[in-house]
Amino acid sequence: METREIRGRGAVSNRAGRFESLAVEAVDDGWGVLDEPLPPLETTVLPEPAQSVITRNNSPDIPFDQSINPYRGCEHGCVYCFARPSHAYVNLSPGLDFETRLFFKKDAAQRLREELSRRAYRCSPINLGANTDPYQPLERRLGITRGILEVLAESHHPVTIVTKSALVVRDLDLLQRLAAERLTRVFVSVTTLDDELKRRMEPRAASPAARLATVRRLSEAGIPTGVMFAPVIPAINDHELESVVASAAEAGAATAGYLLLRLPGEVRELFYEWLEMHYPDRANRVRNRIRQLRGGRDNDPRFGSRMRGQGPWADLLRRRFETACRRHGLEHGRAEALETALFRPPSRAPGQMELW
Repeated sequence: METREIRGRGAVSNRAGRFESLAVEAVDDGWGVLDEPLPPLETTVLPEPAQSVITRNNSPDIPFDQSINPYRGCEHGCVYCFARPSHAYVNLSPGLDFETRLFFKKDAAQRLREELSRRAYRCSPINLGANTDPYQPLERRLGITRGILEVLAESHHPVTIVTKSALVVRDLDLLQRLAAERLTRVFVSVTTLDDELKRRMEPRAASPAARLATVRRLSEAGIPTGVMFAPVIPAINDHELESVVASAAEAGAATAGYLLLRLPGEVRELFYEWLEMHYPDRANRVRNRIRQLRGGRDNDPRFGSRMRGQGPWADLLRRRFETACRRHGLEHGRAEALETALFRPPSRAPGQMELW
C-alpha cells in the first residue's frame, strides 16, 4: 500500500472500502515505478439522484433529528472526517476517492419542497453539514446549498449550519432573513490556529484566519454564531483549546462546543497512515491517548461517550473547555431552541400560488 504525501490532499492512500471483493496493492517490480511521481489527482463530479433529501436520526447525543447533505464526498480533504466510510457504500475508497470523486444532489431544492409540503410533515430544525460540508468549494459553482436555504427561508423553516468554509457569507441575505425570525444558527469549525497543521490536516479548507473572519462577519450581520473546536486530537491540537476559545470570543462568537476525534470504519487506518506520515515522532503517543479515551479501543460508537470519550483525560478536557468558556463569556452545551411555529409549507414549484 503506497503512502506518500499528495499535495492538496488529506488522505495518503486510496485503500479499498470494507465491502470491496477485490483489493489492489502497489508492488515494486524492479522497474522503479513506485519511485516515480504520481500524476495529478483530478476531481470528478457527478449528479446523484435523490428520492428524498431529509435524513432522520434518533441519536441522543446529536442536537437535531433532521439533516440534509447536499454533497457526498468533500473537497476539503480533512483526514479525520467521520463521513469518509460513506464512500464505501458506493464502491469507492474512503481515502482519496472521498476527496476527488464527488456527488451532488441536483434536485435537492425541489425534493425538499415536496417533502415539506406533505400533510404529515412536522417541523423541526434541519441541519446542513451533519456529514460533509455544505459550503465545500463545489458549492461556489453548483449552489445546491443556496437552493435549499431559499426553500427553507420561503417556508420560515428553522435550520442550523456547520461549516469550515468562508463561502457561507455569500448567503448572508438569506441567513439574515432567517435570523430575524429566530430560525437559524451557524457554527464555524475552527480546528486549529496553526496554518501548517491546517494545511496537513484540512488541506483544502479555509485558513484559520479566514474562518475567524467569517465568524466576525456573521456575528456583525446579526446571525447567531458559534465555534466548534472539532475534532480534538490528543497531542496534535488539544493544546490549542484555550487559544481557539479565546479567538472565537474575540471574533464575536456567542457559543462554543467541542467534539473528540472519532475513528469509525476505514477512518482508523487512514488517520494512522496520515499520522505516521506527518508526525511519526508522536504517533505512538497519539494512539495510546486515543485508546485511553476510548476504553482501550480505537473507536467507541456508544451513545453518550462517542463524542466526549471517558476517563481522566476526558474529564480534564471537559473542565478545561468549561473554564475557557466561562473566562471568555461563551455559552456552551445545548443552545436555545429555534422557532418552529412560523413554518408554512412551501409551494410545490417556485412562484406557484396555493389553491387553498
